[in-house]
Amino acid sequence: MAIERALISVYDKTGIVDFARELASLSVEIVSTGGTAKLLREAGVEVRDVAELTGWPEMLGGRVKTLHPKVHGGILFQRGKANDRAQVAEYKIEPIDLVVVNLYPFSATAADPNVTPDELIENIDIGGPAMVRSAAKNFQSVGVVTDHKDYAAIVTELQGKGELTLQTRLSLARKAYARTARYDGEIATELERLTVNDGAISIGELEKLPERINISLERRQSMRYGENPHQAAALYVPAGTIASGLAGAKQLQGKELSYNNLVDLDAAWALVAEFHRPGVAIIKHNNPCGAAEQDSLVDAYLKALECDPISAFGGVIAINRPLDAATAEELSKLFVECIVAPGFESAALEKFASKKNLRLLEMQRGESLHEMDMKRISGGILVQDPDQHELTEAELKVVTNRAPSAEEMRGLLFGWKVCKHVKSNAIVFARDGQTVGVGAGQMSRVDSVKIAVIKAATARLSLAGSVVASDAFFPFPDGVEEAGKAGGTAVIQPGGSKGDGEVIAMANKYDMAMVFSGVRHFRH
Repeated sequence: MAIERALISVYDKTGIVDFARELASLSVEIVSTGGTAKLLREAGVEVRDVAELTGWPEMLGGRVKTLHPKVHGGILFQRGKANDRAQVAEYKIEPIDLVVVNLYPFSATAADPNVTPDELIENIDIGGPAMVRSAAKNFQSVGVVTDHKDYAAIVTELQGKGELTLQTRLSLARKAYARTARYDGEIATELERLTVNDGAISIGELEKLPERINISLERRQSMRYGENPHQAAALYVPAGTIASGLAGAKQLQGKELSYNNLVDLDAAWALVAEFHRPGVAIIKHNNPCGAAEQDSLVDAYLKALECDPISAFGGVIAINRPLDAATAEELSKLFVECIVAPGFESAALEKFASKKNLRLLEMQRGESLHEMDMKRISGGILVQDPDQHELTEAELKVVTNRAPSAEEMRGLLFGWKVCKHVKSNAIVFARDGQTVGVGAGQMSRVDSVKIAVIKAATARLSLAGSVVASDAFFPFPDGVEEAGKAGGTAVIQPGGSKGDGEVIAMANKYDMAMVFSGVRHFRH
C-alpha cells in the first residue's frame, strides 16, 4: 500500500528533518503539529498544519490538537472495507498512511529531583499515545514509527518499493505497542509518588516496594539453552534503556555466553565489587571456590586460585581492575570459561587471543543501579531490597574474653564480605585477604565448617591462625569447636541464637576472639 500522506508529531526531533525531507522527495504529503511543523518549515520542508486537516485550532495549551475524528478517522480507516470507504468519502476524511510519533519525556521529567506534581502530570502525553495505538491497531493499512533508529530502513524500503510491506508494518506495530505499554507503566509507577492532603496534591519518594511494579523487558540475546539443554533461555534487559551491569558488558572474544555463564559471572562480579584493593573472585556453580584482595592483581589471583585449584578448573573469574599482562600470564595456565574485568591491557588480550573459546567481558563504566532482587516462585514473584549492607568495624560487638587483633580484624572483615556471596549455610576461613577454606550450601552449619576444613586440607593450606566468617548464627557450639580444632583464632557471626552463651563459651575455650555483626547474610 503506497504511502501518500504522513502525520509527523515528535518530541525527540533526532533525525526528523532528514527523514521528512526524504519522504517529501518521494511525494509524500507531510502533515505536522506545533514545534515539529515549525522546525520542518525552517528546514525547507513543505508542511501542512494539522489544524488545516481537522478544521480546528490547537487548544488548551496544545493538549488538544490531534484528538479529532479527521485525524483518528484517517488513521483507523481500513482501506479494504467498503463501509469505511463510504464513510471516509461522506465525512471528507483524508487517509493517513504513516504516523511518525514519539512521546513526551515523562521519565526524564520524573527523574528531576525538583519536579512538581503539576509538571509531572503535564508531561503525561495523551495525543501521542492515542495516535500510536490507532496506527498500530490498523497496521494492515498504516505504518507507525516511534523510534528514530527506524527512519533509515523505512526510507530505504520506500525508495525500493514505494510502500511498506505488511511484515514491516506488523513489526512496527509490535514495537509501537511495546512503547506505549512501557510508557503507561512508567506513569503508573510514578503516580504512586503522589499523595492528596486537604485537597492538595504533593509529591514524595517512591516506596521501595510500591503497590505495583511495572516491568518492561526486551530480548537482548538468545541462548542455545538454559541451565540444561532441554530448557529454552534468553537474556532480557529493561526496554528502552542502555543495558547496564553485566547485561551491558562488552564481549571482546570467545564463543557465545551460556545461561550458566551469565549466572556465575554475575555472582563473581558482585563479590569482587566488594573489594577496595585489587581483587579476584573465582566462581563455580554460583559459589566462590576462591577469592582474594591483595596489593597487586597477580598476587590476588594467585591467592584466590590457591584456595581451591581443583574446583577453579572450568570456572569463571571476575577481576576488579583492568587485567594486566602479568596476571594474564598466570591466568593462561588455567582452563576457565569466562573472565570479566573493567578493562584489558593490550598485552593481556594478545595473551588470550589464541584461546578462541575463552569469553572475555569488559564491564562498561557507569553508575551502578539500585535494582530490586526478584525470585520466581510458582504463581508469583518475590521481591526484596538487594543485600548491599557494608559492615564497618564500628558495628561489631566483641563477645568473648579476647578481642580480635588488628590482623584478625582485617581478616574477619574480608571473610565477611566473601561469606555474603556464598550459598547458605555459609562458612569461610580467611587469612591475609585470602580465602583458605569455603563451605557452602549445607543443611547444617557444622557440616559447612567440616567441608571448609576438608577443602583447605585438599589444597594443602594450613588453617592455623585463620579467621572464620559465618553468614548466620551458630545454633550450637559444635561449629565453633570444629573451627577451633582446625586452627581458627577468631570468628565473625551475626549472633542472636538461643545458644549464644554456649557458643561464646566454646570460643573462649579455644581462646578464639568472637564478634557479633548483628547482620545476617542468608543467600538462597
